Amino acid sequence: MKITAIKTYLMSAGVAGGGWQKRNWLFVKIFTDEGIYGVGEASGWPRVVQTAIHDLTPLLIGENPFAIEKLWQKLFIAMMGHGMTGVVGGGALTGIEMALWDIKGKALGVPVYELLGGKMRDSIRLYIHAHTPERALELVARGFTGVKTGGVHDPLQRVKRIREAVGAQVDIMADVHGPPWLTVPDAIRLGKALEEYDLLFYEDPVAPENIENIAKVARAVNLPIAAGERHATIYGVRELIEREIVDVIQPDTGRAGGLLQMKKMAALAEAHGISFAPHDGSLGPVAEMAAVHLLCTLPNFLILEHLEDDAPQRYEVMQPQPTIVNGAIVVPGAPGLGVDIVEEAIAHYPSTGNISDPQMDEYVYVQAKYGRAAWLRK
Repeated sequence: MKITAIKTYLMSAGVAGGGWQKRNWLFVKIFTDEGIYGVGEASGWPRVVQTAIHDLTPLLIGENPFAIEKLWQKLFIAMMGHGMTGVVGGGALTGIEMALWDIKGKALGVPVYELLGGKMRDSIRLYIHAHTPERALELVARGFTGVKTGGVHDPLQRVKRIREAVGAQVDIMADVHGPPWLTVPDAIRLGKALEEYDLLFYEDPVAPENIENIAKVARAVNLPIAAGERHATIYGVRELIEREIVDVIQPDTGRAGGLLQMKKMAALAEAHGISFAPHDGSLGPVAEMAAVHLLCTLPNFLILEHLEDDAPQRYEVMQPQPTIVNGAIVVPGAPGLGVDIVEEAIAHYPSTGNISDPQMDEYVYVQAKYGRAAWLRK
């Protein structure tokens, strides 16, 4: 079997009136001379990643799609002169590698999870974003047992109100998003104030690019620390894991570098007693289902982020839809990833931009008006 062509499908995944008006999804199809094709999804910076995939395509034409590790290394080395880490390279490698796993599973007649070691569990537990007690209670009523809140406006107050509403049996996570202006002392003070609410984890308390700052927060706060969504490949998360700075590692399934890279990250984390909970906050449905195949094979899997009630196009551009029961995605049993993209539906949502407004006024207002008190109000 040989690779004959690669095609990309860029679409708008924007949410009208929401914070992701310029969000995009990028899907990939790899075709072979035996009529089998595979689908993947690349995130990070989709419009830019699309160009990277087109640049890499000539290196894959005529190659055996089963040689996944060999092809990954070939592309990784080819990008050396452009920088081997980051959302562009990681996203391009991810979309291509994911589609190769889909081809291999279809050709062999087995789900991708069988190629990754076989499943340990039949469903994948999910958590959902909730910024109000009302939303949290609604999700709990649907069967979800984990919610995440946070942001720059009063994360402590949000956590407090949600904990009071849902009680002790629901897991709560707090994500501060690692804004570059949040200092280590601020993150420590916020973390200490959050300790009484028994969080499943405290995510990106400071900008994750400064690993030593994360370590300082982790040493001072009695909460599990999570990070990793803004890093790509095993090399990007190596120090976080080997120094045991974090308790939960969170690679993004759309830009981490591929399922095998994530498998390697999880194995390294397992050796250090660190849990694995991938980021999925802006991804489309194909990457989510790819994560499901991987996560059902991992002994140190903790929980997966999920966009419940996402934009309508999420449920139009992939078939079949995932089955969610009691707050968990059922692991599919069809060959490959078990899903396919709907090209006609994707064409209805052309990409119109790549970067959303970061709402700097909001960040600057909180910093200037409240300082540290904004994080500590009860």
